[in-house]
Amino acid sequence: MSAPATETTLVRLHQPYTRPAWRRMLLTREMAIIAILVVVVVVALASVRNFDSPLTLTYLLRDIAPILLIALPMTLIIITEEIDLSVASILGLSSVMTGVLTQAGLPFAVAAVLAILVGTVCGVFNGFLVTVVGLPSLAVTIGTLALFRGIAVGLLGTTAITEFPEEWTDLAKANVPGTPVPMIIVPFIVLAVVFAVLLHFTPFGRSLYAIGLNKEAAHFSGIDVGRTKFTLFVLSGTVAGFAGVYFTLLYSNARGDNAMGMELQIIAAVLLGGVSIFGGRGALHGVIAGVLLIGTLGSALRLARVSSDIINVITGVLLILSVVSASILVWVHRRRTAAVGKRRGRRAAVRARDAEQNRNT
Repeated sequence: MSAPATETTLVRLHQPYTRPAWRRMLLTREMAIIAILVVVVVVALASVRNFDSPLTLTYLLRDIAPILLIALPMTLIIITEEIDLSVASILGLSSVMTGVLTQAGLPFAVAAVLAILVGTVCGVFNGFLVTVVGLPSLAVTIGTLALFRGIAVGLLGTTAITEFPEEWTDLAKANVPGTPVPMIIVPFIVLAVVFAVLLHFTPFGRSLYAIGLNKEAAHFSGIDVGRTKFTLFVLSGTVAGFAGVYFTLLYSNARGDNAMGMELQIIAAVLLGGVSIFGGRGALHGVIAGVLLIGTLGSALRLARVSSDIINVITGVLLILSVVSASILVWVHRRRTAAVGKRRGRRAAVRARDAEQNRNT
């Protein structure tokens, strides 16, 4: 069993560096998604009415900001070949806690911090079940998706809390002075830089790729696989809690069904951005481009008066295509590698035969 794992690791980690640097940078799935995003934006600007309005950019970035935020830790989780389907439910529970605590008379800042801590606790619970108990993350987070959503709905029922301090709701809806860019993009950029450095420029980030490629090999090389995954689930819960506070302020609404189904958009964006569902591959710039692509398509289609059901169908199709295309690329790469190996073997056999004939003559 160890030999195939070693061969896969060598192929996926070392072989790409035999290509020129420009090919490694430009001929990637991430750059392909960025190129598709540029094409979609150009087409939308040319054919969709009012898409070039600064107000469209503002609403687009406001709407996708929670997805952008949660996609950051989700990227790291999927790279380790795990998944967290409960993030939207954590967002909803955090939103409900924000409303309940504010309604109880707590200062909003305190209520927001406590709501984010609730998200952290949810992440701790997920991480404990996955890394300590040893349950599959897919099964665990499907269960906690229902659990956290049920708690959120149980706290408020069918009611909604809509009274929040005006200065905080105005801040959530404010733009960077002199631009149509919402203020929420500022903390997103800070978090994106932190996660990018963590993933691409630290030993911790390299350990995530190692775990995704072969967790047994990563364990025997000295990586604490359990602690690493636990940390990622805690980060995911915390960021989802923060997104829940923002979501509440943006829409001035705390309900148990907030962000229902958002996990589909998050996972679709991460996979579309080049992260392999089988782990061991992915980059944050591709994920960010994937979120922007899905958000831009949705915004353009809404302006073109396409129904939300059709938009959901398109999102689902993109999710399927991203998974299928990754599998096809792996299959093509393996076939190509095998063909190159056979050709090299035949050339080596011919050289050995010629050398033998020269010695005999």
